[in-house]
Amino acid sequence: MSALRWMRHLLFPGLRLRSVLNMQALADIEQAVMATEALHGGEIQVVVEGGLDLPTLLRRQSGRERALQVFSDLRVWDTQHNNGVLIYVLWAEREVQIVADRGYNERISSQQWIELCMQMRRLFAEQPIATALVAGVQAAGAMIAEVFPAADTNELPDRPVVM
Repeated sequence: MSALRWMRHLLFPGLRLRSVLNMQALADIEQAVMATEALHGGEIQVVVEGGLDLPTLLRRQSGRERALQVFSDLRVWDTQHNNGVLIYVLWAEREVQIVADRGYNERISSQQWIELCMQMRRLFAEQPIATALVAGVQAAGAMIAEVFPAADTNELPDRPVVM
């Protein structure tokens, strides 16, 4: 494991992340989730984690593995139509992972989710994190709207989780 990765995670202060994801930024992301969910039957959960803790780094857990763990821990999979989507950002590495529940199998390809992740990574380099996340939520919502028609049920919190 590289020393640079350790430094990015262990020296990355959570306060720095919270300064760029202030109350207004969180409200903007929450509003984007609410607005897009009004157009489709999917459920989007946004999670931004500043950095991994020491035990996680010692296990050499990848960003993808961590996203799968968060997907499970937050029960994003626990929706009536198996239509939960986690947009996970590991900020210390500017990594984006999208985990979609099995209701999207054969409806949205893994390549489409990967392309959205790459688009969001590019946006992080050009725009504030909240702006990039809003754009990512909107793009995910457009993809979801094509395969899940609008529904009234809101099964997951719209507010982003900051870890």
